Amino acid sequence: MNTIETILTRRSTRSYSSAPVEKEKLEKIIEAGRYAPSGGNNQTNHFIVVQNPEVLKKLAELAQNAFAKMEITEQTYSSLKSSIMQSKKGGYVFYYHAPVLIIVANQKNYGNNIADCSVAVENMMIAANSLDLGSCWINQIHWLTEEPSMLKYLQELGLKENERVYSSMIIGYPKSADGKPNRNLLPRKGNEVTFVD
Repeated sequence: MNTIETILTRRSTRSYSSAPVEKEKLEKIIEAGRYAPSGGNNQTNHFIVVQNPEVLKKLAELAQNAFAKMEITEQTYSSLKSSIMQSKKGGYVFYYHAPVLIIVANQKNYGNNIADCSVAVENMMIAANSLDLGSCWINQIHWLTEEPSMLKYLQELGLKENERVYSSMIIGYPKSADGKPNRNLLPRKGNEVTFVD
């Protein structure tokens, strides 16, 4: 695939096989994130790459416990509402049982932290598609980055005191007939464009 095809055919994958991601592919994906642009070329993103099943399980438990305590209001964002509702039912696994979770953090007092983390994740998701891997953007840890038990555990995993999580993603081999991502193009229903000539 050329670059444009790789971008246009990237779709979110929410069902994964248990097959591990090869180290060589994982390193290429992380490198694509490290080469993303950053404000003033600061390069202050911190990539925490989680493959340990016990760590993934612990993160899921912490997330479920935190979301289960939250209340839903009219202003609750739809995806956050879904996480809360599923957590209250039990058995909620925010990372869809993917074998790899990449958490992207940055300095909490840096004005471009969200943007820098976001472009890194987009680079990595495009790289994953080019390598026949599925990916999905994950917001749950960002939503819980200040929740005390989650923050403490993230710091045990290497998050620095002056950092917070601004985006995350999962990757792995899709649980599909051919083991490849769904690459069907979806028509755009939003994202208005205005040309000023």
